[in-house]
Amino acid sequence: MNASSASQPSPQTVLDPALMAAAAEWARQDPDDDDRAVLEAEITAAQDGDGAAAASLASRFAGPLAFGTAGLRAEEGPGPARMNRAVVRRTAAGLAAHLLGRLDGAGRPPRVVVGYDARRGSKTFALDSAAVFTAAGLETILLPSALPTPVLAFAVRHTGADAGVMVTASHNPPTDNGYKVYLGGRMTDEAGRGAQITAPSDQEIAACIDHRAPLDSIPLAEDGWTVADRGIAASYRLAACRVLHPEKTAHRRLNVVYTPLHGVGSAVLPDLFEDAGFERPYTVPEQAEPDPAFPTVAFPNPEEPGAMDLALAAARERGADLVIANDPDADRLALAVPVPAVEGAAGSSGDWRMLTGDEVGVLLGRHLMGRLRPAGGVVANSVVSSRLLSRVAAEEEVPHETTLTGFKWISRVPGLGFGYEEALGYCTAPETVRDKDGMTAALVAAELAAELADQGRTLLDELDEIALRYGVTATGQLSVRVADLALLESMMTRLRLDPPTTLAGHPVVETVDLDQGYRSLPGTDALMYVSADDSRVIVRPSGTEPKLKCYLEVVRPVTAAAELPRVRADAAEALAELSGSIGAALGH
Repeated sequence: MNASSASQPSPQTVLDPALMAAAAEWARQDPDDDDRAVLEAEITAAQDGDGAAAASLASRFAGPLAFGTAGLRAEEGPGPARMNRAVVRRTAAGLAAHLLGRLDGAGRPPRVVVGYDARRGSKTFALDSAAVFTAAGLETILLPSALPTPVLAFAVRHTGADAGVMVTASHNPPTDNGYKVYLGGRMTDEAGRGAQITAPSDQEIAACIDHRAPLDSIPLAEDGWTVADRGIAASYRLAACRVLHPEKTAHRRLNVVYTPLHGVGSAVLPDLFEDAGFERPYTVPEQAEPDPAFPTVAFPNPEEPGAMDLALAAARERGADLVIANDPDADRLALAVPVPAVEGAAGSSGDWRMLTGDEVGVLLGRHLMGRLRPAGGVVANSVVSSRLLSRVAAEEEVPHETTLTGFKWISRVPGLGFGYEEALGYCTAPETVRDKDGMTAALVAAELAAELADQGRTLLDELDEIALRYGVTATGQLSVRVADLALLESMMTRLRLDPPTTLAGHPVVETVDLDQGYRSLPGTDALMYVSADDSRVIVRPSGTEPKLKCYLEVVRPVTAAAELPRVRADAAEALAELSGSIGAALGH
């Protein structure tokens, strides 16, 4: 089939009366003028034989957007498979019904707090949610402006709310938006207050959402909700500062360059650093203000190539000590550090490098362990993250837990004092924010960097020390993106039926189907392989994107500082070979 014929839907698709009727009815009810205009134009074009328009309609009406443990996340636009005002109103009505059903007769009505970021539809979706919640009889608190996700997670606990909603698509493309739900108050136990929803709450909420409800059947209040005082951000900052050591305030001299990547972190982080006694960071001016188009980056994620270029250029120009980046809703943290010039090496002038999520995780965790040990605090990381933190914790005599992927699990670890996930997520103050928080984590990173600087050392020196004690640990990922979600299941089935027997030339000594559970972990759709040289691969379908993720880890012993460059080069080469091996096993 050639490309031209492949792009043309069949006549049955173009003229499908059920599809066209559904689209026409959606356009009739759609409360958003722009979305309605888009849909009406596509309907007309499809009726005129435009195959692209018909294909777009079929995609928009492929089924209702599924509500799960990540809430909702999709491209903005009209139709039940997109993020829009109709979907948000129906979802809000379903969440309200769930809260009312669970708290009926509990005294006061359910309390819910609603936040939003600076993406295109976020404020409108938040206002629609507040109107639905208030009309349903919920006590509703709306955050006063576009603020980071950690402020909403903080507000759930701070206000004693029974639930929280954050309208955000985090670091997704500019076209996307999302609807993240937290439970608190009387809806969960202490470990879950202010944490993202888990099963069975997601299914229970989903069961209350009527995807076919006429919009005029969902009451909307014109007012009656409370707009939180602008001091909510100051309250968050005050609580966040408690993560720092109260007796080490002198060690806070640091030259920091910061980028919020056109997100809402700039509304909080610079003031937070100033409150904590650090010099106010230099914010990259081209990326300082929220902008839903994210004009200076190809993809609004600090892990993506090019996203940090402006920040690194500013750091070089200003002779900075540290680069800090948040993703657009500021729940993730990325760090970059200067690499010193090699003395005597021709052409060596030093440069900057990004730290991996696992490197930041072990740095922050090790830094906090001295405070956590006396209180019996626990450190944790997800199973797809490096095993290094567990080795450090064992030597430091601090309890360690391994969880399933996602902060909805990490944040619920009993006694949690610090938790992290390799995808730049860190929970450094669970009593303040029971979720990943890129701003309190930035404070802890700055505290560590400043203390080391006073000793004439750097974060890279600290990583060298960790490597000498526990071995060089190299981690990476291989992601296989698919157009058809069914391919994910077929690739996992292929591995289950024909697992690899060697990885990068080393025999596989342990094969674990995590679907059957593993040690203390409940079952999850993932596979783990450990080879004779202690290399590890974990393969799992992504929970938010159409791709298969392979998490790679290589460990190499090292006995002397002089060996570190060679051993790190060997580990990097082994990591590349490991990626090739699992890629071949997947047929990629």
